[in-house]
Amino acid sequence: MSSYDRRRFLQLIGSSGMLMASMNPLSAFAMSGSPSARVIVVGGGFGGATCAKYLNMFDPSLSITLIEPSKRFKTCPFSNAVLSGFQNMESISHSYKAHENRGINVVHDKVTQIDNTNKTVVLSGGEKLSYDKLVLSPGIDFKWDLVEGMQASDAATIPHAWQGGTQTTLLRNQLVSMRDGGTIIVAPPGNPFRCPPGPYERVSLIAHYLKQHKPKSKILILDAKSKFSKQSLFMQGWDKLYPGMIEWVADEKGGRIDEIDVKNNIVHTELGSKHKADVINFIPPQKAGLIAHTAGLTNSDGWCPVNQRTFESKMQADIHIIGDASIAGKMPKSGFAANSQGKVCAAAIVSAIHGKTMPEPSYVNTCYSLVSPDYGISVAAVYRYSNDKGIYKVKGSGGVSPKNADKVFRQQEARYAKGWYDSITADSFG
Repeated sequence: MSSYDRRRFLQLIGSSGMLMASMNPLSAFAMSGSPSARVIVVGGGFGGATCAKYLNMFDPSLSITLIEPSKRFKTCPFSNAVLSGFQNMESISHSYKAHENRGINVVHDKVTQIDNTNKTVVLSGGEKLSYDKLVLSPGIDFKWDLVEGMQASDAATIPHAWQGGTQTTLLRNQLVSMRDGGTIIVAPPGNPFRCPPGPYERVSLIAHYLKQHKPKSKILILDAKSKFSKQSLFMQGWDKLYPGMIEWVADEKGGRIDEIDVKNNIVHTELGSKHKADVINFIPPQKAGLIAHTAGLTNSDGWCPVNQRTFESKMQADIHIIGDASIAGKMPKSGFAANSQGKVCAAAIVSAIHGKTMPEPSYVNTCYSLVSPDYGISVAAVYRYSNDKGIYKVKGSGGVSPKNADKVFRQQEARYAKGWYDSITADSFG
């Protein structure tokens, strides 16, 4: 990494020490005797779960409700390891017991409507809940209409597996059932989308599985982009570990998909080429989760404009939007980014409720990728906010794994990846 000692950086972001240090003044609210306010958090992923937890930490007098349909949240991070078979679904599943033990009201339901005039949310069964402040962490939805031949129901045949859970299991089962010598097409979307390095880690770990169990098989990446995150590091790893197994096609070379024949498992590209596969993993273009659209909180691109200091919506007062759905300056759409934003958002809300100046925000992100179970690479950065630039990357902070690293270094990175996952899930769900 440039300009920073890697181990120290990892310790820093793993503990969120820098961020929490800037927010220590908020702990005074726990002793203030101030009246409670009602805060509803919609979505229990890395952003929402973290925000609810830190709202409670910053001000235990708050009445906090966390609304999430799933009783156990299945993470996208490490779901690629489940596809490869060296992790199981239970290992990426997390409950909300810790939140309940803190006194947070956890409701397993779905929000279908938001009325910001009367400050209520409507659940799928018709129940209305009132709020003073609302946090949305709705994740992503898909733009199915941008590729001919595909609709949402076709994900039961051609999985995207870009939301952890049943889709992960479906794609895993297809890989296991595929013949040796088969072809797998992985089709990443154009930017922006959730977890930019994710499709290429997926390719890597599918290749790891194939190398062990179906070595005659091939992976074809049909990409809607001309370059991708950590590209040189991924390709270096592919050449070393999976020679001849993986082919990447950039958009201008015929990688952009125009149509999918779902019935016959055939992909058509914009340049007129046609590819038949045994397994197709089509990851559609993305937008903010459905409730953000229903509530009128998105722009013409399908994402949510926010005040990047507080994450309050630019379209509705007293609604804050964090995680993948938000437009968060230079920060990527990742689990760690959502976790960091959840803490900043909690600080902003508690400060506003008590009429205090919000502490200066600081954001962090790190993204590990496994090229194999014992070969890791990473990218990390620190972000800050300014009125003129919004959220920007701090010059000289973080960096990427060196390309000339030896085997021991890659093994260490793989161990750090598991440590990162344990740390981030404990912070969000523990």
